[in-house]
Amino acid sequence: HTVVVVDIKDADIIADLSTAEGRQAAVDGIRAAAPDGLDGFVPCAGLGPAARPFSLITRVNFFGAVATTEGVRDLLVKRRGSIVMISSNSAPMLPDDEYTELLLAGDEAAACTFIDQKDANHAYAGGKRALSQWMRQNAAEYAAQGVRLNAVAPGITQTPLVDASHKDPEVGQAMKDFAATVPIGRVGEPTDIAQAVCFLLSDKASFVAGSVVFVDGGHDAMLRPMQF
Repeated sequence: HTVVVVDIKDADIIADLSTAEGRQAAVDGIRAAAPDGLDGFVPCAGLGPAARPFSLITRVNFFGAVATTEGVRDLLVKRRGSIVMISSNSAPMLPDDEYTELLLAGDEAAACTFIDQKDANHAYAGGKRALSQWMRQNAAEYAAQGVRLNAVAPGITQTPLVDASHKDPEVGQAMKDFAATVPIGRVGEPTDIAQAVCFLLSDKASFVAGSVVFVDGGHDAMLRPMQF
């Protein structure tokens, strides 16, 4: 496969997904790189709870993911491709509230103003909750066009995002405590998440659409045993 990487630095396409201009630059770059369509798309750029201001998490994790997905939708239709969003096993940990309502309404300015008065976990987990809901709300419409839309919900995974969170005075200890309770006995590795994403992108998952697949060492089952 030919893989086209979009990131804020050191990538095929350099773009800042926290801004409307950057999101459009990403979409334009993808279109130039893949004029004949996409077989798969993974809007995985994201910021963790250590990012400041909190609204930066909102802009990248939710609005960046949704805008780029919608921006390349027709390229996926061309090749009956598949999309895998990156959710989180923290997404079910918060209830729906004004924040998720503003996100799903597409009101970026109001959502950012709201979350800057809250906290890091609210920004991250609430954003991932709304992203999962957006995926579910749109899965049937995308499927009707031949595009499967799913999400992977990672648990705590050994990445620079988690490293930064561990060092953060506001959420660091909670992250370390959370890591110590993974039922399978270890935190995830990037390959654990990548393999699940690759499965959902592949023809082996041809009847999977609108699903959120938890790849978290059993954490979600432990925390919500009666919900699925």
